[in-house]
Amino acid sequence: MQLKMAKVESFTLDHTKVKAPYVRLITEENGGKGDTISNYDLRLVQPNANAIPTAGLHTIEHLLAGLLRDRLAGVIDCSPFGCRTGFHLITWGEHSTTEVAKALKGALEEIATVTKWEDVPGVDVYSCGNYRDHSLFSAKEWAKKILDEGISDDAFNRNVI
Repeated sequence: MQLKMAKVESFTLDHTKVKAPYVRLITEENGGKGDTISNYDLRLVQPNANAIPTAGLHTIEHLLAGLLRDRLAGVIDCSPFGCRTGFHLITWGEHSTTEVAKALKGALEEIATVTKWEDVPGVDVYSCGNYRDHSLFSAKEWAKKILDEGISDDAFNRNVI
């Protein structure tokens, strides 16, 4: 029996051709009332060459939740990819990939400088479903590595922001 499923854009992307770190617009969808929702690929590490360990990725997720909202209007959600190479960023409205890349760069710069565990939001038993699986050290080290490589606003070229 063959399953009938909707086509998922990220499963059609040739992951061997992209050059991380980058920001890529996946899609813009228009709702029945004229609203627009945009979905971005925030790819932090090269697919199939590296993956951010779950504890570091989890801490980056918690920090990006607020830091991206501080830098971009209309952020709905920022969720990690299961492959641990980056995040989906969902927003109301439209933003250029350059605007999103600059916001991501600023957020990662701030993550790289976090010194106190208390500055990481939602990491206790009451506010996180897996509060033991965090690493500020890992989040900081990965943020520095990604910044050193430079974030591009183009998945296939290195137009570094």
